Amino acid sequence: MVTVLNCIAVDHNLGLVLVAALVCLFGSAVTLRLLRRSVDAPDGQRVGWQFLASVAGGGGVWATHFVAMLAYETPAPVSIDAPLTILSLVIAMAGLFASFLVSGIRMSRVFPALGGAMAGLAFSAMHYTGMFAYRVVGLVEWELGYVVASILLTVMFSTVSVALTWLRPVGAGRSWIAPALLVTGIVSLHFTAMAAFRVTPVAGSFPDIDAQAVVALALAIAVAALIILGAGLASYLIDTNAQADSRERLRHLAAHDALTGLPNRSSFNDCLKRSIGDARAGDTKFAIICVDLNRFKEINDTLGHSAGDEALRIVASRMADSLEDGEFVARLGGDEFAAVKPFVDRSEVHAFASRLSDVFNRPMRISSMDAEVGASIGAAIWPDDAEDLDELINDADLAMYHAKHAFLESVCFYDAGIGETVRKRRKLAEALRNALEHDQLGIYYQVQMSLSSGEVRGYEALLRWTHPQFGSIPPSEFIPVAEENGLVTPLGAWVLRRACQDAATWASPCRVAVNVSAVQFMDANLPRLVQEVLIETGLPPHRLELELTETALIRDKTRSLHIMRQIKALGVGVALDDFGSGYSSLETLRSYPFDKIKLDRAFVEGIERDRQSKAIVRAVLTLGKSLDIPVLAEGIETEDQIAILRAEGCDEGQGFLLGRPSPNVELATQGGPAPWEMIGYPSGHHRSVDVEDAAPSPIRRGVNA
Repeated sequence: MVTVLNCIAVDHNLGLVLVAALVCLFGSAVTLRLLRRSVDAPDGQRVGWQFLASVAGGGGVWATHFVAMLAYETPAPVSIDAPLTILSLVIAMAGLFASFLVSGIRMSRVFPALGGAMAGLAFSAMHYTGMFAYRVVGLVEWELGYVVASILLTVMFSTVSVALTWLRPVGAGRSWIAPALLVTGIVSLHFTAMAAFRVTPVAGSFPDIDAQAVVALALAIAVAALIILGAGLASYLIDTNAQADSRERLRHLAAHDALTGLPNRSSFNDCLKRSIGDARAGDTKFAIICVDLNRFKEINDTLGHSAGDEALRIVASRMADSLEDGEFVARLGGDEFAAVKPFVDRSEVHAFASRLSDVFNRPMRISSMDAEVGASIGAAIWPDDAEDLDELINDADLAMYHAKHAFLESVCFYDAGIGETVRKRRKLAEALRNALEHDQLGIYYQVQMSLSSGEVRGYEALLRWTHPQFGSIPPSEFIPVAEENGLVTPLGAWVLRRACQDAATWASPCRVAVNVSAVQFMDANLPRLVQEVLIETGLPPHRLELELTETALIRDKTRSLHIMRQIKALGVGVALDDFGSGYSSLETLRSYPFDKIKLDRAFVEGIERDRQSKAIVRAVLTLGKSLDIPVLAEGIETEDQIAILRAEGCDEGQGFLLGRPSPNVELATQGGPAPWEMIGYPSGHHRSVDVEDAAPSPIRRGVNA
């Protein structure tokens, strides 16, 4: 040991020794970091990292050796053998690469230690090859004991260093131990080997060694080595930053909705946990606000899913821009959003909900159309409504559904009564879905008669539902539930198929009128569905008439006109339902090829006593005659009404005076539809209105699901 220390202190240029030490420290740290990266890399990348580590490590160790060798102040002239010097560099890099490959074998924990031992041997081979390239003009002697000691020391320290690098868990502390051991092994190798090196000068005259040239050469080699190591370190840092960016992106993706960029359900749950902790610590409250878009399904069904996605992105961006400090909003899925609002006074929740409502009610441009989605907003307060978070979320959800059902424009706060009402409606929705799946619905038919001849022209199909437990449920109750839960379209398809099946069994070739909702009509597959049903049931196309309201047409006139022409090309009739109750645009009658106009019952009800209603009825009848479109009056309940309509020249009528709805079974037992006697006539034909029959037709409503 004394000899080694004496060799360092007396026989070396300490300045260059310091340069060599810095190169060794930097090189060892970079090499083991690159090797450590290969531990966690996939199989396809592991060899690449091992190669980079071997290049950086071999270059760093070689430069350390060469600079330290130049620091050795020999008493005799020196020359360097270039081929052997280059060979020593190749030995260092190739030997390290082989050792790292062996250390990466995962079959046993022995291989990292074996690879480390091979690295020590590679260092030793590099050192002594370099020493053979160090040509001294004099007698050179080697002390075998120091040579063996130098090899054993570097093998021992390299073995432990590489094994620690491979076997130490990721993120474990004291990451400096492995580089320190490697540096110790390299330093031990060089200076112990140099202590074994003995030079006896040969007498003679030789030129003096240019000390400045030696220093310059050593520094040049050190700079070159640092450049190599810097390239390795840059690769490591680039990959580290790329991995950090990837992890951040993955974390962001895991916590945010991919479509809108808003936080997702997982982030929402985390926010709730933080909110409840903050509320307890600060003795405050917070509100959970659930939001459901009212007309999103319309946009999806009429304009396509890409338009629906664009609507969600616009809404999400506007909501994010409207947030203030402490407020949080997330997309839970579909068209459902949720927000968290800490507050002291409940008016703050009202203000927040009002800002959100403004976002949803602002027009947006989608697919060259202006649209408003609107929203139903419900809120629940912690801890007033519930202390359990799951229960609180459910309460806010119930309040939101109540707001949707009640068409509330402001936020609806949860209370016990709301919870019971919404739970009942949800049960009803589930029962309706089950009834649709198991064919538990029924259709009644109401006669449509010629007012001039009394001949039965057709029947309108009306959906009825009798639940096994709840009994008869009027359309006015279950149709809104169907609209809220997206069941109107499948209900409409079911009614169309069943009505055509029934009509095909009638003895008399009367037509059957089937109402079509706005959502169903804007479905591009509707003409195909009609054609399939007609083929399936064998009903002639001219015996089917589809009734739709003007609401179904105004959203996209080009699209609706195209669909209507496809339907009429099949030979199916199209009637404008509830004329007078909506937009009643004359442009609609001019632009669309209707086969019939159905006058809304509201005008028929007042025709006996209201001059304005009578004037409107007369105007509509005149318009129909001018356009050569038959007019059917709905809701005829008295003989005075039918007398006035006949006098004004109304073509057809429908109402309880003419016939109440009845199931197809009754029509079949009567031998099929038969002409009614003229009204005027037997008083027994007068029908009183009952609650169930007075309910609006399920699909006639034309309300968007």
